[in-house]
Parts: sequence; C-alpha cells; structure tokens
Amino acid sequence: MLGPARFRPRQTRVNHRFLNSSSLNRITTRPNSSSLMPGKNLLTDPSKVLILGAGNFGSCLADHLGDSQHEVYLWAREETVVKHFNQYHRNPNYLQDHHFSTNIKAVGPEMPGRDLINEMDVVLFAIPTQFLRDTLSRLDLHLNRENAPLLIFVNKGIEIGTHALTLEIIADTCGADIAKAATFISGPSFAKEIVKRQPTSVSVASFTESEAEKAALLFHQPHFRCYTGNDPIGIELSGALKNVYAIAAGAADGLGFENNTRAMIITRGLAEMTCIGTAYGASPLTFLGLAGVGDLFLTCSSPTSRNYTVGYRLGKGESLEKITNTLGSVAEGVSTSKGVKIIIDELGIQAPIATCIYEVLYEGKDIQVAVRELMELPPSKELDLPPTAGGPARKLMQKLGLKEGP
Repeated sequence: MLGPARFRPRQTRVNHRFLNSSSLNRITTRPNSSSLMPGKNLLTDPSKVLILGAGNFGSCLADHLGDSQHEVYLWAREETVVKHFNQYHRNPNYLQDHHFSTNIKAVGPEMPGRDLINEMDVVLFAIPTQFLRDTLSRLDLHLNRENAPLLIFVNKGIEIGTHALTLEIIADTCGADIAKAATFISGPSFAKEIVKRQPTSVSVASFTESEAEKAALLFHQPHFRCYTGNDPIGIELSGALKNVYAIAAGAADGLGFENNTRAMIITRGLAEMTCIGTAYGASPLTFLGLAGVGDLFLTCSSPTSRNYTVGYRLGKGESLEKITNTLGSVAEGVSTSKGVKIIIDELGIQAPIATCIYEVLYEGKDIQVAVRELMELPPSKELDLPPTAGGPARKLMQKLGLKEGP
C-alpha cells in the first residue's frame, strides 16, 4: 500500500533491515486499516500522494517521492505556478534551477475535491501552521473516514491566538481518530540539499506506530533515512521551538558575535527547549534527537534558514516589517514566538532566550539591550528539568482518548 515503488534490489534489502518482521506485518494490507488499499504491496506498488503546499519544502518532498516512482500531485495556490510547473517541470518561485520529476503533476489553485482526495493513499501538509486550521476544515468535508489516507504533516509552528499544536488543530477539525493516526516528520533537512540527494535523516512520529512506519517506508531511500518514534508532541514542539532560537543565533551573527556566542545559544536553546517540552508533557529524550538538537544545530548555523536570516537582518539593524515584506517566504519562528511566550507564561518556567526574542519582535526591545540583559542574569543551575507529563499534553491526550503520554 504505502511505500516507495519499484525499489532497487539494494534498497529493498535496506528496508528489510530497517523494519523487522513484526513491523512489516503491521504495515501490509489488512481490512479496516486506514490508508490501506486492498491488494497493494508496500514494497512494490507506487502510492498516490497529494502534497498541499508548493513552497520550498513541499516541492522538494514532491520531487523526492516522484523520484521513487510515486504518483505525486502538488497543490499550489497560484494558477501561474500550476501552469508553469506542468509545462516546464520547474517551480518558478522555489528551487528554480531544479528540474522536477515527471511523476509530479501540479494541481490548483482550487482546493482538491472529494474525488481526488479519496483516490489518494497519502495527503501531506506542507503549508504554514497559521493556515492549517482552515485547510483542514475544508479537507474534512471530503475525507472518507472508513478508509482515510495516511496524513503526514511537515509544518513547524504554533497557532497564533490558540497557541495550539498541529495535533490539537487536527483533533478540532477532523476528530480524535484522525489526529491519533496523523504522522509528523521533522529534522535537519534543507530542501536544496534533499533535491541534491545529499545524505539526510529525519524523525517520523505518530501515536499510531504503524502509521509512522508507513511514512518512514514511504520516504526511505538510500540517501534519506527515517527514524520512527511515538512522541509526536515532542516532535512538534522541537520543530516549532528551534525556529525561535534560530532567530537568536542569526541575530548574534548579525551583531558581529562569533563562535562562542553561537555555541552558547545552541546549547542554552536546547536546554530551554527541553525544559519547555518536558513541562508541556513531551519526553525529554525527543529533544536529543534529529528533530531536536539536530534541527536546532542546522537552523542556528546556516543562512539557508529563513529564521536565521530574520535574526541576522535584525542584528544588522533592519526592521521586522521590512524583513518580513522582503523575505520571500514564511519564517515560522516569527509567529511561533508569540505562542511560545504564552506557553512559557502558562507553564511558569524560565526561558530567557525565547522571552528576549519575543520582546525584540513584538515589544520593540533593542536587540543590544536584550543581549546585555541576558548576560547580566544571575548565575543559575545549568540543567533543572521540571516533572514530565505536564498539563497541556495531558489535556491533549484526553481529547484524543489516550490515557498515557509517550
């Protein structure tokens, strides 16, 4: 059913090492299992995949799956993008120099209808978190709940206003059963390097283990390795929080600080992320993985990161308004910092770097003053994690009908 099609013999062997026999038994076709079509073999048959969002990351994942002989539909909001892509197999706005797989067809700008959605084995969401609730509300009208596709989410952010994670947005719009089966992919994975087939690894997590394994098998290639887990809350928080610290790292570089400062921000940023996540109810171990320290290190160290770029330009003295108007794509850390500040205050924990970034972005604090105030904080214990199984995660688990956290 789900999985890379027409695997080369070598890759099939890799996947048999990657998934043990019990795992394979869980993800072969069986009745009444979501996103499984009768008679489809995970290892040999191509999947039909709809990707919502033709930005940088959505486009690169479309190419990745098209390269595995899957039948990929890439939805774009702009009619000009759809026409250009289908005529030239290029995205006029993102990865412009890359020639995309001919297994990809662009669709849009209208939202895909019931017929197309119900033909899909997989629907992947690569749209900013702030647009997700509306998109899911419209999609829910077309979902066949008896045989729903595998839903994969690669957005990294916290919803403004509700400060909800994507899991909660899914539960609100599509119901608890859909949310429990939803799968999340996160990790150090710049789009321009994925399309170059450079070795990359990511975390794949879901409350439903078999769904995470399907997604891992779908994406697995010799240059792209997936590691599965059962802490989607931690994966979500990691992906959202690291963007805030990437802004801090970029700002430090923009101000002219060097390696010591960047190392401090990455290390203390990881400590803050782990503290926030643990208080929220995620596993602290998740923040030591690819979606945590891996993605944090990448986004704090490279101008390829949009969030790093926002921080760098702030450090150089540009206004946030000018930066966001000329960036050319969404830097989720800017909006996420609002939700993070609310979560920090509600949890009653200390996260000085995240708090300073919020104050610089939304309260007009001078960035030089913010740096001085951070460095003038009194000495404190380096690592002091709060108890796990925090209130927000517990409430979310109850909403999903799950008794225990990851």
